[in-house]
Amino acid sequence: MAKDKMKNMSTRKKASRLFWGSLAPLLTVTIVACTFFYNVSDKILKYYMDAELTKSVERVSANMLEKMSPVMINVENFTNIVSITDDKEVIQFLVEKFAENLGTASSIYYTTVENWERGNGYFIESSGWMPSSGFDPATREWYKNAVANKGEVQFSSPYVDVQTNKIAVTISQAVTDTNGKIKGVVGCDMILDDLVALLREIKISKTATMEVITDNGLYMTSEDQSKIMNVNYFTVSDFPGSKAEWLDGTTRTLVNSKKYYAITKVGPAPWFIVAEGSVQDFKGTLANIIIIFEIALVIFSIFCSVMNIRTIQKMRKGEQELGAKLFEETQTLVVAAKENAATSQDQSAAVKEIVATMEDSNALSESIASKIRDVSHVAEKTSSDVADGVASIEENVNQLHAIFDANQQTIDGMKVLSDKIESIWDIVTLINNVADQAKIIAFNAELEASSAGEAGKSFRIVANEIRRLSDGIIDGTKEIKEKITEIQHSSDSLILASESGTEKINAGYENAKSLGERFASIKDSAEITASSAGDITDIIQQQSNSSEQILIALKQISAGVENFAVATDNISSSSEHIRKMSEELNNTVKSSEEEMNEEKAKAKAKKGK
Repeated sequence: MAKDKMKNMSTRKKASRLFWGSLAPLLTVTIVACTFFYNVSDKILKYYMDAELTKSVERVSANMLEKMSPVMINVENFTNIVSITDDKEVIQFLVEKFAENLGTASSIYYTTVENWERGNGYFIESSGWMPSSGFDPATREWYKNAVANKGEVQFSSPYVDVQTNKIAVTISQAVTDTNGKIKGVVGCDMILDDLVALLREIKISKTATMEVITDNGLYMTSEDQSKIMNVNYFTVSDFPGSKAEWLDGTTRTLVNSKKYYAITKVGPAPWFIVAEGSVQDFKGTLANIIIIFEIALVIFSIFCSVMNIRTIQKMRKGEQELGAKLFEETQTLVVAAKENAATSQDQSAAVKEIVATMEDSNALSESIASKIRDVSHVAEKTSSDVADGVASIEENVNQLHAIFDANQQTIDGMKVLSDKIESIWDIVTLINNVADQAKIIAFNAELEASSAGEAGKSFRIVANEIRRLSDGIIDGTKEIKEKITEIQHSSDSLILASESGTEKINAGYENAKSLGERFASIKDSAEITASSAGDITDIIQQQSNSSEQILIALKQISAGVENFAVATDNISSSSEHIRKMSEELNNTVKSSEEEMNEEKAKAKAKKGK
């Protein structure tokens, strides 16, 4: 009995955990969804209320302005026409005609600004009403406002009209002549009952109130007549805003947790429409919808939980077979995982051997590359030295060529000098001939002077001097000929020596040129050697890089094989755990099924009793 009770308690606990485990998440989601829906709905409601309030008060303002427009237009038109005439009969006719288009206004009238006490002024009213004695329009508010604000339509404070006994306001405007001087004031009394009716036509909500106030906050309309022009709206209302801020001429709304408020200006009039009411008027229906929606969500969550429990119970029937199959598959998986682990260990060892071999090969390639780089550096140095030698030889060849040219120019100059010396021989011969002739002439002159006697004495002296000069010239030319001969012999020897030197210089030039060609060939060979060494270095470097990449890949493969071996061991271990878990699951499912069968059997036994 005790064991049965313990089993029943265990079964009930399991069922309870299953039920609440299924229901709690859905209830949590339901509560979060309801809260979110409520907050979103509240914000939407505020936006809707703001829009509805603005639309309502602006609609009333537009309707009131539409009602007042005919009166304001007639006042402005009357002012424009009367400004160009002073004829009382014409003005009387105009007052009667304009009264036919007043609409909500009760009457239209015109008064001059002359001194009434002297009897210069007059007053014309559309209904024929005549003022009593002592009547002075200058004391009236509509008159003062129009005169003080020349050219603008003015609105008076509400008052009780003596003719209709209704609350009215006066719309007035000053009339000026062509010089801009005020000559009268036109006024029009407008009954507020029609405007009040417009307020009552539009209902924002059940508890909403809508009234018209002045720019000072005084009531102009109210169901309580005692408040009109006596009570300030901002004093009796629980409105939380500032009067100066709300009476700035713009449409404003305010919604708090309990009430809503709205205000807007009525056209050019110094009046404002105010509205207020309870927020609950808008929230009532929405609150009911939200409550119904939340209840429906809760019922749906419970229904889903019950269906989830039934589904789980159906799923348990197939868990036993699934557990048995899982147990068999995990057994096979364990065997396969162990075989994979052994294979992966063998592969890991083989890959490690390949990695060691590739490391040795990589080290050898790096050593060869280092040696080839040294050879390449030596070849580059040799190529550089040979290039310097070739440049030096080319410079020597150029210098020998320059010496050859200079020596050739010297030989050519000497030959030219020899030719000029030959021409000097001709000149010296000519001088010698001249000297011989002069000597003959001097001899003849001396003969003539001797024959002349004493008279030719002076002439004989001159002839002697000429003969002596001729002898000196002949002796000088002999010396010149000897010197010229010596110079010519020296020049010939120098030309022969220069020509011999030129041949040697030419032979040295040819040898240096041949040596330059050989050095150029050596330079080309050295450059080819250096380039080939560089190419070999690049190839070996590429081979070394490829070996390094292969080595890195092999190391990664080795690491991957080791990881695979570790993973295989983990799979084997996990498979073993899965096998144990499937066995425990199988036992648990069997136990649960036995408990459910016992519960069903007990239930049937109780029904049989």
